[in-house]
Amino acid sequence: MSDLLKLISYPLSFILIGYGAMTILGGHITPGGGFQGGAIMASGAILCILAYGLKENPFNFSHERMSIIESFGALGYVFIGLCGLFTGGSFLYNLGTNIYGLVPSGVEAIFNFPDALHAGIIPYLNIVVGLKVFIGLTTLVVLFYSVTKYKEDYVDDEEIE
Repeated sequence: MSDLLKLISYPLSFILIGYGAMTILGGHITPGGGFQGGAIMASGAILCILAYGLKENPFNFSHERMSIIESFGALGYVFIGLCGLFTGGSFLYNLGTNIYGLVPSGVEAIFNFPDALHAGIIPYLNIVVGLKVFIGLTTLVVLFYSVTKYKEDYVDDEEIE
């Protein structure tokens, strides 16, 4: 790619990743949330992949790092859901708001998000879903990008009759 595209795409990707993080963190009071913010963050990472390629990419998208981040997102979602199941009686029970008065006060204080609108566990769910979507969409593009690299290896480009 051209040097101008590389020069513009690197700072623009940080702006997109920051905007995606802002969408995730404000998702409980504004339109957006984990999925939308994760998709915005992935678009910033995809921009760098397309401009720099996989080898020279400023973000190190190794399999181990991507696997760790995606596992953290999935396990965080399950952990938050199980906390609601064991203390509130149902999976993903909103522990911070404690609508039915089932949660002990110590557990309620942990998940009480300091916000005027009292969102409970919703911001934490947005964070783990955002990480999962960010890495999931980025993984798809990395796989597609690496498959197109080996296009020359195909022997039969002829149409099958």
